[in-house]
Amino acid sequence: MEQLLGFAVPGIPYGCAYAVFAVGLVLTYQTTGVFNFGYGAQAYASAFVFAWLVDGHGWSTWAAFVGSVVILGPGLGLVFDRFLFSRIASTNTTAKVVTGLALLVGIPALLPVVFSNENLVGVPSILFAPGTVYFHLGPDVPVNGIYLSAVLLAVAMLVILVLLLRTTSLGLEMRAAVESRRLLELEGVAAVRVTATAWAVSGLMAGLAGVLLAPTEVTVQAQDYVTLMVAAIAAAACAAMGSMTVAAVVGVLIGVVSLTAQGYLPTSSFWYSAVLPAFPFIVLVGALLFVPRLRRLEQVQDPLSTVDPPPPLPTARVRGREIDRLVHTAFWLLVVVFVGSMLTWMPTSWETVLNQGMAYSVIFLSVTLITGTAGQLSLAQATLAGVAAFSAGQLARHFGLDFLAGGVLGSLAASGVAGLLALASLRLRGLGLALMTLAAALLFDVAIFPAQAVSGGTGGIQLTARWLPLDLLAPNGHAYFLLVFLVLVVCAGAVALVQRGTVGRFLAAMRGSELGAAGVGVNIAWQRVLAFVLSGALAGAGGTLLAIQQTVIAPGEFNYQLSLAFVVIVVTTGVGTVEGAIQAGVGLVVVEQLLQYAPQRLQGLAFVLFALGALTYAAHPEGIVELEKRRWTERAERLLARRHGASATAAVTGRS
Repeated sequence: MEQLLGFAVPGIPYGCAYAVFAVGLVLTYQTTGVFNFGYGAQAYASAFVFAWLVDGHGWSTWAAFVGSVVILGPGLGLVFDRFLFSRIASTNTTAKVVTGLALLVGIPALLPVVFSNENLVGVPSILFAPGTVYFHLGPDVPVNGIYLSAVLLAVAMLVILVLLLRTTSLGLEMRAAVESRRLLELEGVAAVRVTATAWAVSGLMAGLAGVLLAPTEVTVQAQDYVTLMVAAIAAAACAAMGSMTVAAVVGVLIGVVSLTAQGYLPTSSFWYSAVLPAFPFIVLVGALLFVPRLRRLEQVQDPLSTVDPPPPLPTARVRGREIDRLVHTAFWLLVVVFVGSMLTWMPTSWETVLNQGMAYSVIFLSVTLITGTAGQLSLAQATLAGVAAFSAGQLARHFGLDFLAGGVLGSLAASGVAGLLALASLRLRGLGLALMTLAAALLFDVAIFPAQAVSGGTGGIQLTARWLPLDLLAPNGHAYFLLVFLVLVVCAGAVALVQRGTVGRFLAAMRGSELGAAGVGVNIAWQRVLAFVLSGALAGAGGTLLAIQQTVIAPGEFNYQLSLAFVVIVVTTGVGTVEGAIQAGVGLVVVEQLLQYAPQRLQGLAFVLFALGALTYAAHPEGIVELEKRRWTERAERLLARRHGASATAAVTGRS
């Protein structure tokens, strides 16, 4: 028993942080109808500022707690509500998820720019000294200040929240707001005030969870808060996004069971190295598969909800003939100039950058197909790219297979993984599908990609020239450029054909309304699986190209963070068009390269800029770049119309 307690007690701070975080997620969802993917960024922001104030500026623990948790936490919640989520229609799940992802990607990248990019270490606990042992649960089971602070603060917060929701009129109004804001307003209640209160309270809980977790880690890192978020999501999913009590209990159990199992499992075993780190993600997948209520999260509950208007048509489909002819001429001229420049005078450094951008563009085409065309939000595209890259590397290493041929087989493997993921998610829609793909990406990150048999361990797989049929690794050659350019052209053409063909029409119908598409005879299950399989092949092709250029296939090159960032980047430029994916790939690497000339503190701004663009998705689902193209096209057409009108007037005047 004493040994069990010795292993379990260190898991209590983690469990308390998971519990507070999970309850905050459930509270936000139940009172506002928003599943906030940016919640992990809120927790990280409070922990970062808390550590920055204490470690870097000598603030007292309580003063830093007030500033980072009591003020910053609710403040962020109110900002998110006022300027972002309150402007999104209750039925627009995709916009809610994309906005949350933009916050999750953008805030951690912005904090080092605003505050400091130095490592923040030695974060203190709130109530008690972290290194002091206050009592023992057994001779060898000490309880220190970290454990006491976590338990007391978590219990106090949860008790206050339950009393607020169950014994006050505000709590009743908060529970009623998720059913229908408009019906609540018909009763004379200011729904805006109610939801704002819910966002403030959930922001406070995110800040508290972040500060509770900070003392348990050596440094304050964003990665730890994504793990916190996924464990909390698993707890909230087990509670079917409904019961805060169940969410809190499951959150504590996840923390305690993880640390207890870590003590009993042999460190050299597969269970310790692969299964145990993936435990929260396995719980999440299990909840998504076996909790029936999670399949009904996308059902519209608001009886006064309206149908959102469709996004505007792409500019290329609505511009006038004269402008269209001019754009096509300029496009082909640009292609000729680009290819000529890459083969002649382009510096090697910029040639490398642009080659990488084209490889990313191939992966981004998979986002265009699965999200822009089919309307399915996948958060595992970088993972699928990694499946193809590691498959090609292992085929070359063990069978001497040509790496390009191995890349084709790897793309087929990525398609297979994507198809299995689609089959496992057939009963899930919108939010549930996004959570399933995120869980899959994290499972690959912690359990599959780090395995020696898959990636060669932490060192990765080193590419050699004998695996390649062409001199693709030559530093001053152009063989790799010709390869990646050809693959991009083929993949872009294939996606364009799919979008214009029968499959594209079926996928577009499914994106608009799965129920309506099924009503006219579209096989929804088959179309979803097909969309995932095709997107997996595209992601695999792009992943193979990236691996060739980087010459080392390492696990960290295809992590879940890139999958999240890929969605954010593509929706900024235009998720529904082929040109949007190409602009996203090239734009990303060009912005990152230009920032290399800026001070080091500003070099992480690339993801911040794209995240800001993605925050406009609810108002402009066509993408901010596509929006600007449409505006400039309309201006050009008005200018041409005025000129034609003036010419016609002059002609009439001359004849008279």
